[in-house]
Amino acid sequence: MFAKDTMEYTAQDYKKGQPRWCPGCGDHFFLGSLYKAMAEVGVAPHNMAVISGIGCSSRLPYYVSPYAMQTIHGRAASVATGAKVVNPDLTIWQISGDGDGLAIGGNHFIHSMRRNIDLNMVLLNNRIYGLTKGQYSPTSPRGTVTKSSPYGTVEDPFRPAELCFGARGRFFARSVATDNAETVSILKAAYHHKGASVCEILQNCVIFNDGCYNEVYTKEARKNNAIYVRHGEKLVFGPNNEFGLVQKGFGLRVVTIGQGGYTLDDVLVHDAHCQDDTLQLKLAMMDNSQGFPVALGVIRDVEAPTYNDAVNAQVEEVAGKKKYHNFMELLETNDIWEVK
Repeated sequence: MFAKDTMEYTAQDYKKGQPRWCPGCGDHFFLGSLYKAMAEVGVAPHNMAVISGIGCSSRLPYYVSPYAMQTIHGRAASVATGAKVVNPDLTIWQISGDGDGLAIGGNHFIHSMRRNIDLNMVLLNNRIYGLTKGQYSPTSPRGTVTKSSPYGTVEDPFRPAELCFGARGRFFARSVATDNAETVSILKAAYHHKGASVCEILQNCVIFNDGCYNEVYTKEARKNNAIYVRHGEKLVFGPNNEFGLVQKGFGLRVVTIGQGGYTLDDVLVHDAHCQDDTLQLKLAMMDNSQGFPVALGVIRDVEAPTYNDAVNAQVEEVAGKKKYHNFMELLETNDIWEVK
């Protein structure tokens, strides 16, 4: 990636156009956080590219000043991969919705993770197809009533963290669209991570799936129903940090600190850099319906070789062994006749 620019930028430097989303849509909240994160990482707009597929959230490239491209449905990761491989110093932000990114684009999602391409992949998850007017998506919970499932869905959803981890993903973070500070924080962490990063943004679709994240959508709700995970810190939560996560067999358990014989010493410490993703996955999969808080923050952040670095290193190595280094030299490696 480019070294941090010596100039100082503000969010205004990354803005363009007038967003055309429904009033109250989570995309508005996220876009504001993205502007701020871009400014704080300090990369010039002309050294960034924002690439999306198709969907409500995929209109975002029209509203940023860096290089931007809206591609075709489900193919944002493919285009972003090509852009990164041929422009290794370019900072890439890939914007996808849960339908665009995990349905038709699901195969590209998992292979981007497996290859560990240095992309900042943002998954704006509202558990619905908004642009096409309210069909259920790959992340809609079983039983969800929509226009395409009037009696409720009869299938289990993808859980983005599980898919990311299963594809050998090295970075996974989560935030709520209305939580500007935390969203900016995880976007900056994703930028600084070398490799494929996934930031899942939980957001309501105010028209077709309003209230789907009410348990964590407000600051007051998050005090009781969410836990902010910080590397090296105790896994505590609650209005007064009175609850903690402890190990119970091969799983986790919520306890009240100071009760039942549990003290702060019993509470687990978050390790986002652990190569073994067992605990990280358990944190990412926690759900309010099971009596657990929703984990927010950087859940996994592990270093590994990147695809784009490996490809470019291989090209340089092979080129160094060749007798030719440009097209004219290639032509001259064969027999040459001069016609007079």
